[in-house]
Amino acid sequence: MESEKIGIIVCGNSGVDYMKLDYPVRLIRSTLNLDGKEYEDFIDIKAEEFYKVIESNSDIDVSTSQTSTGKIASVYEEMKEEGYKEIIVIVISSKLSGTFQGAILAKDLVQGVNIYVVDSRSVSYGEAYLVLEAIKMIKNGNKMVEIIDRLEKIRDHMYIYVLVDTLKFLVKNGRLSAASGFLGTLLKIKPLLHIQKDGSLVPYEKIRTTAKAQARLIELIQNEIKDKHVIMFIAYTNNEEKAKEIKHQILKNKPNLEIHLVPLTPVVGAHAGPGTLGVGYIVL
Repeated sequence: MESEKIGIIVCGNSGVDYMKLDYPVRLIRSTLNLDGKEYEDFIDIKAEEFYKVIESNSDIDVSTSQTSTGKIASVYEEMKEEGYKEIIVIVISSKLSGTFQGAILAKDLVQGVNIYVVDSRSVSYGEAYLVLEAIKMIKNGNKMVEIIDRLEKIRDHMYIYVLVDTLKFLVKNGRLSAASGFLGTLLKIKPLLHIQKDGSLVPYEKIRTTAKAQARLIELIQNEIKDKHVIMFIAYTNNEEKAKEIKHQILKNKPNLEIHLVPLTPVVGAHAGPGTLGVGYIVL
């Protein structure tokens, strides 16, 4: 392998497992703990199967654990042995998981390779898009510093809204920042959330019904992207039909828009719950 080849590592929360990549990307995967059993995300359980399980048993005990620092270090070590001198690591928002911290700590355990960890401040296709861009730039012969600079610029032009069916999962797993104001009306509302610039997930608006929340989401997105050149994505759980419906409605106004439908991985879905939809766009 040529020494200037740049390696890419991404966490499984990006959903790249469900995509075809034309470059060797290594994955670090979290563990899903479901009803007392451990599953490696995507390897042991895929999105569709996972949502069927939690949909049919809403009180099932579900939690997740991130990849250990030691495991991440061993992936760095393997890539070093494969001849990579430089590695870009793209991970889920540091406000949603400790994976970023683990990836940073793992760097100290491996010598002789230049590793840069990018906090995507995002999740799902927001992360995956950074991977696609990194691949494109590596193939184009760009240097590591140019790639990092570009990824961080893209990250600052990413906008994600999240529609959840229930806040139960997010609250239970402590993934929702500033949720306290919501707790009194937890079961009565269909909140619209968004990911802030720092990568934290916070309430955006309180809405009474799912239909209204969905209509408001579409209205917001359409207003925001009206005069912009964007690429969009819709991450779905057990509601692919709903995702297609939203895509169709958005395309009515902007027929040439590129919109990707992507499954939300089980580990992310364990925190968001069934019925969740994430709709995001990246300003190009």
